[in-house]
Amino acid sequence: MNFGTQSCHNIGELSEVSSVRRAGVDLSRKLGFDDIRSGELAIIITEAATNIGKHAKSGQIYLRPISQGDKHGIEVLAVDSGPGMHNVAINFEDGNSSTGTSGTGLGAIKRLAHFIDIYSEQDKGTVLLMIMWADPAVIAHNFWEIGNMCLPLASEPVCGDSWTAVAASNTLSVVVADGLGHGQGAADASLLAVQALHDDPELFPNRLMQNSHQLMRGSRGAAVAIAKVDVSANELRYCGVGNIAGCIVAAESRQHLISHNGIVGNNMHKTQEFLHKWSEDSIVIMHSDGIGTKWTMQQYPELEKRHSAVIAAVIHRDFTRGRDDATIVVFKRILN
Repeated sequence: MNFGTQSCHNIGELSEVSSVRRAGVDLSRKLGFDDIRSGELAIIITEAATNIGKHAKSGQIYLRPISQGDKHGIEVLAVDSGPGMHNVAINFEDGNSSTGTSGTGLGAIKRLAHFIDIYSEQDKGTVLLMIMWADPAVIAHNFWEIGNMCLPLASEPVCGDSWTAVAASNTLSVVVADGLGHGQGAADASLLAVQALHDDPELFPNRLMQNSHQLMRGSRGAAVAIAKVDVSANELRYCGVGNIAGCIVAAESRQHLISHNGIVGNNMHKTQEFLHKWSEDSIVIMHSDGIGTKWTMQQYPELEKRHSAVIAAVIHRDFTRGRDDATIVVFKRILN
């Protein structure tokens, strides 16, 4: 699956619900949705945004185009830090409401969205993932589940962080890069690490890091981390330079992935590729320093069972520093 640029829409006032609905419909039309699908998307965005306003008072809706081959869809993430839900399953049934309304909002989302997932904790908030496809009947099976948030500093029009993933049935390569500073110059630098992977996705991380270094010469430079999973060998190879945080979460353990000091494209003295065991329940989380590192999965009961996009959104919500671009990528194997 491929991911486009993510947009953030703040929700608090009624006018903001209308604004994000229009943004979603405009995006759907650009992606070739017919009137029926665009209308259904408008409904789920409206219901999700309205629920934020009713229950949490404020939050965000994130929209992003996604694709699989030549097929297009839209990922919608509704995020808040409100009172949460005591019983998620009951709230998805029509007729259940905590605010005295008809209680059909989440039920409508469940009926219309082609994929949904949710994580909610009392007094901590809710993250709701919804995916709509222009034509859901043609979406093939994925071997990997990838989720991410990649958003600029509020004062910047573009994100200086970049990321990408290249997947096959038994392998997955992921790059996360944080260009020095902010804005277009940082984005130009970080995108060169993305280019290095797409130029030769078969390479191991250490060689890709060297290629990124050569491509970035003359740019601002960036912190870069590269992970490559080979399921057939039960291994994960990892190479990092600079302050991209990485870890493997599995069976209630958290193993940090090591990066060396330096700036790719400028001041890269040493690279080293580390080999780690990959297991069926492994989850890899990589993020730029716009997100704090003091989170643990133990803070969020059963979050590891949720979709990777939900995991990414929860950590982004609670640990974004607010003074830098912020990117987090979460991936795991889809088990048959």
